[in-house]
Amino acid sequence: MAAVQRLLRSSSVAAAGRRRMATSLAPGQAPAAPAAAPAFPFAGAERRRRPAHERNVQWVFLGCPGVGKGTYASRLSRLLGVPHIATGDLVRDELASTGPDAVQLKEIVNQGKLVSDEIIINLLSKRLKKGEEKGESGFILDGFPRTVNQAEILDGVTDIDMVVNLKLREDIIVQKCLGRRICGQCGKNFNLACIDVKAENGLPPIYMSPLLPPNNCMSKLLTRDDDTEEVVRNRLRIYNEMSQPVEDFYQKQGKVLEFDLPGGIPESWPKLLDVLNLEDQQEMKLAAA
Repeated sequence: MAAVQRLLRSSSVAAAGRRRMATSLAPGQAPAAPAAAPAFPFAGAERRRRPAHERNVQWVFLGCPGVGKGTYASRLSRLLGVPHIATGDLVRDELASTGPDAVQLKEIVNQGKLVSDEIIINLLSKRLKKGEEKGESGFILDGFPRTVNQAEILDGVTDIDMVVNLKLREDIIVQKCLGRRICGQCGKNFNLACIDVKAENGLPPIYMSPLLPPNNCMSKLLTRDDDTEEVVRNRLRIYNEMSQPVEDFYQKQGKVLEFDLPGGIPESWPKLLDVLNLEDQQEMKLAAA
């Protein structure tokens, strides 16, 4: 509970820390050089591959809208037994509510703008509070932090183990977003886009098969209000302008794993597990069947 309270009031944590460091130096004394960034915690073939249940993680997933953060974060969440907290879902839940922020949020989201730090931190704080009350341990954050200010606030509250930065070409992301659908009855997500991009200009080919719904969901599919090409491209532009400082923030801490998605889930999931030194026993059973 204390961590949640600190999240609400700690927007100045990082700045306060810098002020304390400055005042502790003797006159004329220069700040000490930053320590070398630690080696990436899961790098190296010598690291023993551990079963998923032995991992208690505090991870962040970065990547532009539509890249698939939710897909891979939710799979890892189930594999590792930790909650997947997606700020996009928190926003959508608030939009569906009758809370005081719902009207303001709807206008922001439909225009393709980023939700303010204040609103995001408030929603995340409420989610973490519920998790603490249920005894949750560890987490995978998806869509937070989006700004250096948010990253500094998060750093003042908890220690992030690793930041997974998913990468995918913009033209493919646009196709993916325009193909997204949600079943209005069961709430599951699907994608009607079949992406088959040939190799050209030194770029590898990428194939992503559609994620089609069962027949009983087909007639109930809905398109998100913000999944129009104009809004998607505007969201990507805003994200790209703001993402680099956040990536740099974690790169300096040696915590970033850059992962270029080689294709859809069948191609990408095993490779992601490999670089994370994880094993999916269920996937292995299916492959051997």
